[in-house]
Amino acid sequence: MTNAGASEARDRDADGRARNARPRDGLGRPLPYGAQGEPRQPEGVLRTPDETVTEAQDLLDAGRPFHAHEVFEDAWKSGPEDERTLWRGLAQLAVGLTHAARGNAVGGARLLRRGAGAVEVFEQERGEDRPYGMDLAGLARWARELAQRVEQGAGPVDPVAEAPRLGCGEPH
Repeated sequence: MTNAGASEARDRDADGRARNARPRDGLGRPLPYGAQGEPRQPEGVLRTPDETVTEAQDLLDAGRPFHAHEVFEDAWKSGPEDERTLWRGLAQLAVGLTHAARGNAVGGARLLRRGAGAVEVFEQERGEDRPYGMDLAGLARWARELAQRVEQGAGPVDPVAEAPRLGCGEPH
């Protein structure tokens, strides 16, 4: 098959952008076409920051960190330029938890630390440690602790039990 043929065979959305239409499981792993998968998060949804935090927390609480990552990714791509570090960091935390739940210790730890670093950079640059009610210092601490446990052989983690609390003062 030529390169042109390979690109024509890719799943595409109504605008012609490449979109994988395969169903996915709760941790975002592709399933065979025709299999019953988890409902996908629609892409490109414009939400207020508070709606983003609420929806992502609901998904994290349900053990769906991959889907929470997609919500954060929408905010990262559509939000104000000066908040992109925050939303990108939160997306990295969610996908880091996804990898840890899938048993990918190296990738999970790396993304958890990268996300922790991004939210810390945002906090330092903006001098704002609780944007939209989120406890950035607590999230960075959670991510670094989970990364260490995963690297030490915690095995696949339970995404519900390990889900972070985004808000200030909320129990984990």
